[in-house]
Amino acid sequence: MKKNLLLFKFCLLMVLSINLQGQQLDGFQKSSSDKQLATEKEFLEKVDFSKFKKHLTAITSDPHPAGSEANEKVKDYLVKTMQAAGWDVQVHPYDVYLSKEPGESLVEIVRPMRKPLNQQEYILEDDPYSAHPDLWKGWNAFSGSGDVTAEVVYANYGTKADFEKLKSLGIDIKGKIVLARYGGNFRGFKAKFAEENGAAGLLIFTDPGDSGYMRGLTYPDGIFYNESSIQRGSLLTVDWTGDALTPFEPALPLDGKKKVKRLEESEVGLHTIPVTSLPYGSVKEIIELMQGSPVPTGWQGGLPFTYRLEGGKDLKVRLKVDQKREFVRANNVVGTLKGSETPDEWIILGCHFDAWSFGSTDPNSGTAMLLSLSETLGQLAKDGKSPKRSILIAHWDAEEHGVIGSTEWVEQFRDELGAKAVAYINLDAAVSGRNFGASSSPTLKKIIMESAKAVVFPDSAKSVFEVWAKNQPEPTIGNLGGGSDHIAFYMHAGIPSLSGGASGPTLYHTNYDNLHFYEKFADPTFKMGGAVEQLVGVMSLRLANAEIIPYHNSRYAQDLEIHFENATKKVKAYDKDFESFTKVTEAISELKLSANSLDEKIANSLANGSFEKKKLKEINKALISMEKSFIDTKGMYFGSWYRSLYAANDPFSGYASWILPGIEYEIELKSSDRLQEWDERYSTAILDLKRNMDELIGKL
Repeated sequence: MKKNLLLFKFCLLMVLSINLQGQQLDGFQKSSSDKQLATEKEFLEKVDFSKFKKHLTAITSDPHPAGSEANEKVKDYLVKTMQAAGWDVQVHPYDVYLSKEPGESLVEIVRPMRKPLNQQEYILEDDPYSAHPDLWKGWNAFSGSGDVTAEVVYANYGTKADFEKLKSLGIDIKGKIVLARYGGNFRGFKAKFAEENGAAGLLIFTDPGDSGYMRGLTYPDGIFYNESSIQRGSLLTVDWTGDALTPFEPALPLDGKKKVKRLEESEVGLHTIPVTSLPYGSVKEIIELMQGSPVPTGWQGGLPFTYRLEGGKDLKVRLKVDQKREFVRANNVVGTLKGSETPDEWIILGCHFDAWSFGSTDPNSGTAMLLSLSETLGQLAKDGKSPKRSILIAHWDAEEHGVIGSTEWVEQFRDELGAKAVAYINLDAAVSGRNFGASSSPTLKKIIMESAKAVVFPDSAKSVFEVWAKNQPEPTIGNLGGGSDHIAFYMHAGIPSLSGGASGPTLYHTNYDNLHFYEKFADPTFKMGGAVEQLVGVMSLRLANAEIIPYHNSRYAQDLEIHFENATKKVKAYDKDFESFTKVTEAISELKLSANSLDEKIANSLANGSFEKKKLKEINKALISMEKSFIDTKGMYFGSWYRSLYAANDPFSGYASWILPGIEYEIELKSSDRLQEWDERYSTAILDLKRNMDELIGKL
């Protein structure tokens, strides 16, 4: 194994030496560009591909949900590893309000016969981790508590549209237990819509048509859910991200010197109905007894009989959940490798470390990679190659309960981050397979693509970029949505952000997301950990060492033009009198000229001269402020915490990306009442960005 890795590294470096010859890097002068490439070569050589497996094994051998003793041990391992690598490590504690444990739950059919239903994954002979004594049954954090026996209604995916469809079909949900399959929206909205429609309880399951025997071989023979697999997850749905009781403010320790005003639970509107998740093997027992009308087109799942809308009076199910909510200590671990020249400019990398069970793909493949990266960058610094800007590596806690740890940290350091944060790079589950991809704010799209050209894809003679792009001029780069730790950085504080990594098969949020699954299906070679580390390291070092922060400023106008064209088409689909966002169209035309001029002026200035440190500081300070043009303190009508006019997560699905969220909300409501207001607000932001660019051009 070791001999194979050495041969792989030799081939990798040979390919890279050819690819990087004579390359001019964005943000660097020619002389410093050559020096940077030499530093990158040294960094790439230092990456130890064996470290990833070592760290992944150490942190995912036991289940470690937020608040557990096992999660404390993971936290301690993170601190110890990064300190040993030479990083200044701080632990930031918060007391957050959440469901620490599943509590008591049961599901049983009571009519026409009594039958208790399984709520936990099977112990498998092939998978030694499946017998771990600390594994919990299926559950959903932030469920209400209750004990109900009722008739059953099937609601497809439990989306807003699905509940509207049931209403149009005359199906009465009040007082009944809803069955909804995973997919289509965030599970918390399934609970929200069920409760709003009068349901007494909710059962959520992964249908075999979405991940099960209808898709292919099931675990342990394949990558799809078997009949006992259960997706756990939080149900938290409030009009902000983070701790439920402290919007806009950090949930600082209750026993600390500084007191934070917390809302009462009654003010927040948490779910009150009991909710839990089941495997499709248990749901099969319910659905095969249902006697109502067949479901509409598109609602049929993969179980081997016709799905029906109602169970009828002769079918009754009991659902009991007794789940406590309490204050739980969450700890963020943040290590800093101090910049040698401009330590008050920060490149921040992050991944959460809490998991529903073992978390070998989600999230801790990202955690293990970041630990290895901290060791490589630490060694580089010890050898005299410290980054010019500070690099921070953060391990967030309580993400699974509602992206809580990272949000509290951003709220605590919001002003400082606004002045210092160059970029946030999110690496949740970043090495869960062999398919590289990324989603990004406009300014970081180019640097992730250029960095991908500097790294060889394992077991190939191609770069990561070549494999990623698939013979196209550039790969598809997505838009940032919800569901992970970039939210507060990008959508609340206005920091350019990126989420990326190598994805693949995952038994998402099940007890089978463990080392056995990882080694058998995610990446049996264990080479992707080192490759992703190399790519993230190259990108971080370029952001850290460039004289001028290498944002792709002209990408704003390019992307905005596309997004407003799409938004206009959507509005015209329900409002035929609407013509266009007139003020925005004019503003984008002006922005395009300024943005192109800025990128050209930066490139020419770097090619033709040098800068005094004071002037560079002014230029980079101005660049850091660019994204803040889209921060509007009034925020969105669906939640004022979401301050970015550019992007937010879809408040009706939770996961999807809403670009131009102010307008997307009106489109979802099929309303034209505020379109003129949004034309004004967006054009003001775009022209503010243009003015900032013009001022910066003057400084160059």
